[in-house]
Amino acid sequence: MSTTTTSPLRTTPGTHPAPSHLRLVSTHLDITATHDEADLAAAKAAPALAPHAVTAASAAERIIESTGISIDQGELKRGAWAKRALDLFGSICGLIALSPVLAIIALIVKLDSRGPIFFRQTRVGLNGTEFSIIKFRTMRVGAEKQVDELMALNEGAGPLFKIKEDPRITRVGGVLRKLSLDELPQLFNVLGGSMSLVGPRPGLPREVEQYEPHAHGRLLVSPGITGLWQVSGRSDLEWSEGLRLDLHYVENRSLALDIKVLARTVPMVLGSRGAY
Repeated sequence: MSTTTTSPLRTTPGTHPAPSHLRLVSTHLDITATHDEADLAAAKAAPALAPHAVTAASAAERIIESTGISIDQGELKRGAWAKRALDLFGSICGLIALSPVLAIIALIVKLDSRGPIFFRQTRVGLNGTEFSIIKFRTMRVGAEKQVDELMALNEGAGPLFKIKEDPRITRVGGVLRKLSLDELPQLFNVLGGSMSLVGPRPGLPREVEQYEPHAHGRLLVSPGITGLWQVSGRSDLEWSEGLRLDLHYVENRSLALDIKVLARTVPMVLGSRGAY
């Protein structure tokens, strides 16, 4: 894993993406990175660029340029209406059909431990835009403040922070995580447009800051509740394996692929493989 640096591609207020001097060629599931020492030396000596407005289009273009991913903005827009229609249909139907389940889970979470029913957390989505993700709370209040002191127990690959037997998880939270029921409120994120039913899982800001240049290709599409990584092993996969699946999705996404991933999600969730 590379040295932690501030991500040049996250578009938060007051920050502006800077051009990368790393070239990467990504061909579906084969990722090869090449570094030009002269370019890197020039980058260190170059003065800071003047601030400029960052639009969604320019952010996407900078991500494409810095990663070398084989896609253009025209391809990204193609089929977007169909995907959004699927997201709206799926999220509305899901919220209606699962409303009794959501109500029961909310009650159990409230009775199980002190704290709010829902957990909101800042994540990085499409083109590096930050948004608030919604989940059922599965940890004790104040769990995020304990990350540093638990870092020695981290079992996550790459920039991910994961602990199989996380001491912060509540009794009910463990069951919800095993069955992925804590993710159901993200249907509201899908309905609102900050997420999609299918796509790479949204990373935390601290994780995105540790991304190597090619990993930013994950940000070229809306993050999803499920995705190729999730139906192929979830936390059982190494970071590099999951990343390749995510980039493969970005370069080959289609309505048909989304439907296949959704169909594979149900048995994957029931089997609880890689869930913790």
